[in-house]
Amino acid sequence: MTLRIAMWSGPRNLSTAMMRSFGARADTVVSDEPFYGAYLRHTGDDQAMKEQVIASMDCDWASVARAQNGPPPEARPIWYQKQMAHHMEGPVGIADLISHVHAFLIRDPRRVVASYAAKRVQVRPEHLGVARQRAYFDREAERLGHAPPVVDSADILADPAGTLAALCAALGIGFDPAMLHWPAGRRASDGVWAAHWYGAVEASTGFGTAETALPVLDAAAEAVADACAPHYAYLAAHRLRS
Repeated sequence: MTLRIAMWSGPRNLSTAMMRSFGARADTVVSDEPFYGAYLRHTGDDQAMKEQVIASMDCDWASVARAQNGPPPEARPIWYQKQMAHHMEGPVGIADLISHVHAFLIRDPRRVVASYAAKRVQVRPEHLGVARQRAYFDREAERLGHAPPVVDSADILADPAGTLAALCAALGIGFDPAMLHWPAGRRASDGVWAAHWYGAVEASTGFGTAETALPVLDAAAEAVADACAPHYAYLAAHRLRS
């Protein structure tokens, strides 16, 4: 029986490093943003490599959801799915991933805006996906009767082993020290957009150093971060501690 983990993340928040971490486990296969193509085709969002992404993927919402609920791409006991909350603009959502354990990866929106703005022409609050993460968290908490797992990127960078061990325990799996290190380079499981977005991750062999002072933002970026801050604070109140 396959344990399907849907990790609901936002952009620029350690999500690809987390995918590398789980992919370093011998018992785990990973999937990279399976709804990205459907999101781009549905919204027309002018993102880098848009046409290449659409051409490379199944862009039918229902078909992608069926695939995520079906057999894993490799016969492994754990299937880690890097799911981006802001991609879920179509007719499917968390309720359609019916055979999954859901978890949430968050990051201070001021850091996300500072990082993401360098890669985009415009950044809007909905691009960060934090409001939808909160809505999905609440739905899952109501279904379970308790809070689903939440991890903060700052905690992971400050204490990778401790935070990942807490996450694994919440997911019902053992912590594997292999999650702390991985070979540099691209993976066959990476989306085609890796050529634009994954430069730093491809050069990495583990999690980076702990984060320092918060970035200084211009007025427009500060407004986006402020709009997302209440949702982030709500989720951060439930985050796992090492």
